[in-house]
Amino acid sequence: MAQAASKTCEICVSAPGSQYCLDCEQFYCENCRSLHKRQKLSTNHQFQNASVRIPEGKSRCSQHKEELSLMCNTCNVLVCASCVTGKHNGHIFSKLIDVIAKLRTENETQMQDKTKEANRKVKKIEENLLSFDNTVGSVIKAITEQSNTIKRMVDTSVAAMIALVKEQTKKEKDKLIKMLFDANSVLVAGHNLDKQRKELDKTRQDETTVQQMKKLTEEINKLYLDSPPELPKIYFNRKCVTEEEIKQLIGTYSLR
Repeated sequence: MAQAASKTCEICVSAPGSQYCLDCEQFYCENCRSLHKRQKLSTNHQFQNASVRIPEGKSRCSQHKEELSLMCNTCNVLVCASCVTGKHNGHIFSKLIDVIAKLRTENETQMQDKTKEANRKVKKIEENLLSFDNTVGSVIKAITEQSNTIKRMVDTSVAAMIALVKEQTKKEKDKLIKMLFDANSVLVAGHNLDKQRKELDKTRQDETTVQQMKKLTEEINKLYLDSPPELPKIYFNRKCVTEEEIKQLIGTYSLR
């Protein structure tokens, strides 16, 4: 019986055939065995270590006991030379070696095509991801710019409102300042007249004193201070603004 080391993988014919498929009666390397088990039709195939079971020679026809050297393309099964004239008479046949070579080429081509297609899709996804990131960045920039614009508009409106409040209230404030000045003037004048009154109290009581006191009385009667006017009322009406209204003011975005 041959040794496992003398066998090569009958699929890739490049690596040692360390595994033997009991269902296919073929030698497989570890890599080809893994691929074989992943296929739907052969996922349940049983394997043995090649050193444990090494079949003698090629597989043989169970009916004619001859080597299975042909592939019946009509029935898609392996047959021997005697089967050609038997129940497979009239069918289309190919040499097994040619079938294996064709399948190997087809598998290689298909794998290359699949790899090429996968690389193309990966590149496309990467390009789409970059484009999506750029679009997201543009949307965020637009939202930020719109927000800054609204902030500037709000700041401008607030500054204008404050300036208008100051301008309109300045007239009323000027009136109060003038009244304060007049009131202080009356206080100063009253203080001076009271000082004169005290000085007269110290002088000799005669006709001149009487005249001076009458004049003082006239000056005191001239002291007059207007009653403080009713102060104007100023208040601020707050406008209730919700977060949703703010969002609508900024704008909306869509993700499809």
